[in-house]
Amino acid sequence: MPDYDLDNAYAIEGPDSAKELYRGWAATYDSSFAEGCGYIAPREIATVYKELSDRDQPILDIGAGTGLLAEHLQDFAVDGIDITKEMLDVAGEKGLYRNRIVGDLLQPLDMADDTYGGVISSGTFTHGHVGPACLPELIRVCRPGALFVCGCIPPVFDGMGFGSTLAILNAKGVISDLSFRDIPIYEGKDHPHAKDRGLVMVFCKC
Repeated sequence: MPDYDLDNAYAIEGPDSAKELYRGWAATYDSSFAEGCGYIAPREIATVYKELSDRDQPILDIGAGTGLLAEHLQDFAVDGIDITKEMLDVAGEKGLYRNRIVGDLLQPLDMADDTYGGVISSGTFTHGHVGPACLPELIRVCRPGALFVCGCIPPVFDGMGFGSTLAILNAKGVISDLSFRDIPIYEGKDHPHAKDRGLVMVFCKC
């Protein structure tokens, strides 16, 4: 049986690798990772979103997985997109999303312009997963003023070019000035990543 853990998740390389890992991990992801590692980043990101958002705006949860972030936004209208159907099936059992969409964020999205008023993510912008190349398409499907509250980790922010991509989008007037929040990723468990910190990127579509 394969090992399903954070180190294996960090080692994936691209969409096919992600689908293979998360397809097999879906059934135990919440218990083995979220609960087993004390994964609280979704709660922290949802808290930031709720502080800043308009509840009347529909949200797109990117890399939605089993719905760990949407669990903290149940008063909002949230759609979830993930590359792995099996992860979304687990989320579906929780009744968290208006719509569950199987899709690759690195490909054009089958969505109309100006559909969403917000974008959220936790655990998507991390090692081996999705980089900033997805941002223009996400911005396209959002309405002017849409709020982005997306978690990242500092090595990925630097290593995958988020800083320069966001700076260019800001300089061109596509997005607002950015702000950042420092958050804990884990709580109450002892493991090699227990003290890791997350970076939440906050900006709006102009």
